[in-house]
Amino acid sequence: MTPDRLLLIDDHAMFRTGLRMVLAVEMPTLIVVEAGNLMDAMECTQTIDIVLLDIQLKGLNGLDGIALLKRRWPLAAVLILSAHDEPHSVNQALTRGAAGFVSKAEPAEKIIATIHHVLDGVLSDGILRNEQAPPRLTPRQCEVLDLLNQGLSNKQIARKLSLSHNTVRRHVQDILEYFQVGSRAEAVFSARSTGMLD
Repeated sequence: MTPDRLLLIDDHAMFRTGLRMVLAVEMPTLIVVEAGNLMDAMECTQTIDIVLLDIQLKGLNGLDGIALLKRRWPLAAVLILSAHDEPHSVNQALTRGAAGFVSKAEPAEKIIATIHHVLDGVLSDGILRNEQAPPRLTPRQCEVLDLLNQGLSNKQIARKLSLSHNTVRRHVQDILEYFQVGSRAEAVFSARSTGMLD
């Protein structure tokens, strides 16, 4: 069986080195190719199965690079890495063809699990592509989720829905638990992946 090849694109050499060391231990058969920017990445001549792409690259950013990468390696899954919890950026990445999202703030085990999921044809939150019906939330949770999708803060959501800040915070926490994710951006990504959000 041919080993999987991962292309890691991140302009922080220390992050690349650290992640490569973890991958060498946890996924020893995985071949890791590194690039500090998109232009260097495009010079790679190997077949790539999965791309880990930093969304905040200098120069041509990660969002703009998704289309380039998909043209270069049509069968590769592009997994977005982000240091920030930005639902709007995650939405854009999904629209442009990203297969998953993971925060750099997550522990290494979560990043490894996400890579396994993507290589197995599963999205970063563990939801199978098009293989299960969209999950259901309460009507109020759906309202909160929709506003999260629009990038509103808890305070803005509370004002818009005439709810207390604590109530909104509880709804957000319930949504995160429902999707089994650790951030608002991942919750939005999960909801979009299952067709709950446009």
